[in-house]
Amino acid sequence: MTNPYSDRPLLSKLDGFRIEVDAEAERGDIVLERAPMNVISMDQRDQLRAAFEALDADDAVRVIVLRAEGEHFSSGGYIHGFLDASPEHVSHLADNVAAPWRCAKPVIAANKGYTFGVGFEISLACDFRIAAKSTFYALPEQKLGQIPGSGGSARLQALIGLARTKDVVMRSRRISGQQAFDWGIAVELVEDDKLEEATAKLVNELRSFSPMAQRTAKKLLNDSENATVATGIELEGHCYSRLRQSEDFAEGVKAFHEKRKPTFVGR
Repeated sequence: MTNPYSDRPLLSKLDGFRIEVDAEAERGDIVLERAPMNVISMDQRDQLRAAFEALDADDAVRVIVLRAEGEHFSSGGYIHGFLDASPEHVSHLADNVAAPWRCAKPVIAANKGYTFGVGFEISLACDFRIAAKSTFYALPEQKLGQIPGSGGSARLQALIGLARTKDVVMRSRRISGQQAFDWGIAVELVEDDKLEEATAKLVNELRSFSPMAQRTAKKLLNDSENATVATGIELEGHCYSRLRQSEDFAEGVKAFHEKRKPTFVGR
């Protein structure tokens, strides 16, 4: 499949993944394709950031999906790359992996098999994680005399709390797909052969809402993640007030009273 962003310098020759845009489904996919383990190289991290930014800016895309070819999502990063990279490059690892979090559009991670290290960290930076039953999540850096370096421990702690995060990080413990679902890391748990079906269903659900309301909700939730309840309510009120002036809100109210499906335009 042709790379839709090959004219961009950083994306002219993709390393270990491909980009697909389905304009009819309003879906953009980043597909890891360095099977069988989908190891993520240092240069690939920069390209993944650029790929998320390109899809976020593409008007043909409403929802972004991060998925992988083969049995495993990703066993993690290329270990020798850490030794070869400069301290300056390494200091930006978390910034690259945070690209899904920064996207204005919703981002789904479709996980299966080994989802370790940076594979887990970039999935944690997505808005939704769908786990196949074969999934095992892990932050195994302690086995290398290191700690997670791309936001994994911080994002995981926000999801499951301090005690469970210590159990996972300090013991390099693997979490099954079932346990991830029980703990709230994954929003859905499905059979492996149903992973794409579940992903497509969520894409279609998300694209049925107002693009403007989706962008606003994501930014509000991200911005208020560490806020007090009072501050979160204040931010929510400002966002609600702005959306009241939107064409999409007027269309939503009109469609509700007319008992029909709304046609949102993102304004």
